[in-house]
Order: sequence, then C-alpha cells, then structure tokens
Amino acid sequence: MLLALDIGNTNVTLGLVNGETVMASRRAATRPNSTPDELEILIDGLLHIDGAGMADVSGISLASVVPKLAAATSIIADRRGLPIYVAGSGNMPMPIRVTRPAEVGPDRLVNAVAVARLYGTPAIVVDFGTATKFDCVDRDGAFIGGAIAPGLELGIDALATRTARLPRIDMDEPERAIGTDTVSAMQAGVVLGYKAMVLGLLDQIQAEMVRSERVDREDIQIVATGGLSAVAFVRSLPGIVATDPDLTLKGLAILWALASGAPNVPGDQVGWTGSAAGSIHIISERDE
Repeated sequence: MLLALDIGNTNVTLGLVNGETVMASRRAATRPNSTPDELEILIDGLLHIDGAGMADVSGISLASVVPKLAAATSIIADRRGLPIYVAGSGNMPMPIRVTRPAEVGPDRLVNAVAVARLYGTPAIVVDFGTATKFDCVDRDGAFIGGAIAPGLELGIDALATRTARLPRIDMDEPERAIGTDTVSAMQAGVVLGYKAMVLGLLDQIQAEMVRSERVDREDIQIVATGGLSAVAFVRSLPGIVATDPDLTLKGLAILWALASGAPNVPGDQVGWTGSAAGSIHIISERDE
C-alpha cells in the first residue's frame, strides 16, 4: 500500500492508501529535529494503530514543509528500498501562475491538485491548520495563489502566553459578541473574530475570482480541510461545499498515481499533462 505523508509545522499526518481509498489516517505532533530512526518509529507506531506497519508500505508520497524531516523520510525510503514521490513546484501536473512558484508550500500545491480533480474548478481550498491558507485554482486548473493568515490556535496561544492574566480557552463559538466574563469575551474576540476574518477573506477572494474567471460565485467550489476543519463553526460557514480532512492525503495519492502512470486517475477529464510523470524514484546516496 501507498504511504501518503504530509509533514506540517505542527502535525505529521499520514494515511495508508489502497487504490483511490485512504484506508486509515493518523496524526501526531511534529518534532522537527527527529532523526530518521525516530521518524520511522513514529510512522510505524501510527500505522500499528490500524494493524499495519512499515512492512506493508510499497511506496511513499510526501509533502513536507520541514526540510529536515523531508530528508529523514528520504533516508527511510532509501534504506527500505522504497520508491518515493516528493511533491514540489517542479513536479506538479498543473500550471503554477504565481511570481515565485518554488516558494509555494508543497501542501498548498497538493491541495490544489486534489480539489481540482475531486471537486472541480474554479475552486478555493481553505486549510485550517497552524496557519489558515486560502489556495485558489482557476477554471483551467492552474494554481493562481491565495492568502495566508494566522490559524485559530495561534491566536488563542498568543493571548494565553503573551499576557499575565488571560487564560487558555476552548474554541467554542459564543452565542453573543458581547462577552460578560473573561472567557466569553475572549471567545467572542478570538473565535468570532477569526470567523469574520475567514468570511471576509473568502468574500474578497471570491469577488476577485468572479471578475478574473468570469464565473458566478456559485460556480466556485470551496472546500475546507486541515486539522481544525472539524471544529463546529467551520462546518457552518456559508458557501463551503465540502469538509475533507484527508484532502492532502488524497492529493498525494493522486500525484503518485499520475507519476506512476496508473490508469483511471480521479479527474482525468481535466486533461492535465505534466512533470509528475516519471518523478517517482528510489532515493540513494547518489541523489544526495
């Protein structure tokens, strides 16, 4: 089975993929200074929760924003003789129409591939993680940029750690914007304020895409993903057509299938051709 591995600044998320199905997905805290041995123990342990292990893995599809852990994953693939696909701007099967493609996080590009293939275009992915990322795909399937804002947990952490008396609070949405105690006032400011930020940015991004793509707002597919996409108020945001926590893992599986020349890849009707083909290889010392 394929190991889809998304290494973010806060969490390592992995999924075992059989064909087009994410059989199981797990998440653990990112330890950016982990050695290859420590990372392999973590991955193997997460797989064992679902009755699997590294011995069941036949290949790795990776998106990582932590360079040291990307290198550690490559070492793991090398010593196990596993083929590996490392997502990046140089091997995406879609146009990347931004000023500096190499600076775009691979997770954002993977999400763009996944949303276009699974939900259609034009589209916006809202990734609720450490940062809140808005990633835009035009109607022709090209990644055209987006916006990056602080995540909800960053705001909560900042108030708790940078002030003397404010407590750490839950992410519950209050009924009113006028809080009557410290906790409800903080929830109003952080949660309702965050929700207003998300809605405001979505509104402006949609307006720009309506003008540039010459489409109606209703034609833009908005999909939520990320570790915080399961928070109750996210599911109630107007205009979101789907909440898909495994979107990045699905994108990694799609990219693996494209690169390996598999037939019947989801979304083949979009007609992309691209540099993903032939990008799977076994990492070795000669590649360092």
